Amino acid sequence: MSALIIIFLTLLAYITGSIPFGLLISKAKGVDIRTMGSGNIGATNVLRCLGKPLGIACFVLDALKGYLPAALFPVLGIVNPTFGMLFGAASILGHNFPVFLKFKGGKGVATSAGVLLGVAPLAVAIGLLTWVVVFYTSGYVSLGSIVAALAVVITGWTADYGPVIASALTLLGALTIYRHRTNVQRLISGTENKFQRKKKS
Repeated sequence: MSALIIIFLTLLAYITGSIPFGLLISKAKGVDIRTMGSGNIGATNVLRCLGKPLGIACFVLDALKGYLPAALFPVLGIVNPTFGMLFGAASILGHNFPVFLKFKGGKGVATSAGVLLGVAPLAVAIGLLTWVVVFYTSGYVSLGSIVAALAVVITGWTADYGPVIASALTLLGALTIYRHRTNVQRLISGTENKFQRKKKS
């Protein structure tokens, strides 16, 4: 019975992750975020194209897609909390490859942050701090995300999370970096989009 519950919750986590909040938010504004900016449905593109309030809302909603399966589903299924990592990973796959959008989704940064918050809060704190420092010193969201992913992986192996969660964090970090491969190319060529601080008049 528990095996069936785990399979059901894993599929439910994937469906949850597939909900394209970025697209839904843009549709509510009468536009399609896939035709704007980078064409990505994630929070960064929503922030850049539709403004800070909607970008923050998208980030929170995408993060909840990862946090709820990771933190709540093990309780609902009465299974070991370690399975939260499995459910969270399924949600990230749903965000990156959503069944509702022909498997073309976002890069999973916000959803991964939600998963980490559910299973490895220290890694989240270090990853978030790393992202803030890198972003505010470089102006590149993508670079901040990549370096933050590396910081999370290092924390996973140096903190007392155990080999299962540490290995899962490594896979998630690798997936995040892989999903940013085009950003890496643009960073190397100097064509990556950079946030510019508005000058005070």
